[in-house]
Amino acid sequence: MTKVILLSFASFWLCLITASAQSDTTYWTKSFQAGLNINQASFSDNWKAGGVNSLAVGLFAKGKASFLKGKTSWDNEMLLEYGMLRTKGTGFRKTADRILFDSKYGYKLSKNLNFYASLNFLSQFDNGFRYLKNSANLDSAVVISGLFAPAFLTQSIGFEYKPVPYFFARLGIGTLRQTIVSDKELYLTEPKNYGVEQGKTIRNEMACQLFIGFDKNVAKNINLKASYLLFANYEDLAAMDNRLDVVVAAKVNKYINTTLTAAMLYDQDQDFKVQYSQVLALGILVSL
Repeated sequence: MTKVILLSFASFWLCLITASAQSDTTYWTKSFQAGLNINQASFSDNWKAGGVNSLAVGLFAKGKASFLKGKTSWDNEMLLEYGMLRTKGTGFRKTADRILFDSKYGYKLSKNLNFYASLNFLSQFDNGFRYLKNSANLDSAVVISGLFAPAFLTQSIGFEYKPVPYFFARLGIGTLRQTIVSDKELYLTEPKNYGVEQGKTIRNEMACQLFIGFDKNVAKNINLKASYLLFANYEDLAAMDNRLDVVVAAKVNKYINTTLTAAMLYDQDQDFKVQYSQVLALGILVSL
């Protein structure tokens, strides 16, 4: 299953690149960015103010390819990011890990209203751990997630309201989602198993989905990108999944930028409490 899905996405992006290269490029807009973020701190053993030596490295790549001709549009986005932090005494720990592919076909029905069909994939590269103190007061690592554990594959059809280029709201009245947990023993450390029944690797859901997006330069060299996703399973509308992502990127010069990334997630199949993450980084950015 894992290899089939990876090969499918690789084939999809190869076809996309080939199609955009062979088509009339006046209908295509394409962009690619790659970056490296580094944060480092070091102290001598006799530094009286105290401190811990640390090194954090983050890598990311994101690409977009959009086609627009008449009433037809096709928008594709890829985001890959991975980061590690090494602190003296604790070793390496993960700070960022995400694989995201999104593809949307649109057909204009009126000035601000489109019909759309979309495909979305979300997972991570590496194992995620929960760190616990053992009897010797040392950290022990417990695996709680990994590549395709979980992964989410979502197909949706519905209507999109887009009054301006930097804002949209999509209502997916027919949405299917497959939650994949390839590790059949993950429930031993993560009892909820991301909603997948023990002994199985896939859970299918049919739902209504609301997806709102905002992406605009709010000041000179400062971009704000935000998205909100609501997923309501028709079998249990009271247990709605909610996710909010916000990215503020400030461009220092052609190659240096700083970013503030924050995310909040509420999913009862994972935890009854709100999950959140926040990362502030300064790094090198290359844009094509």
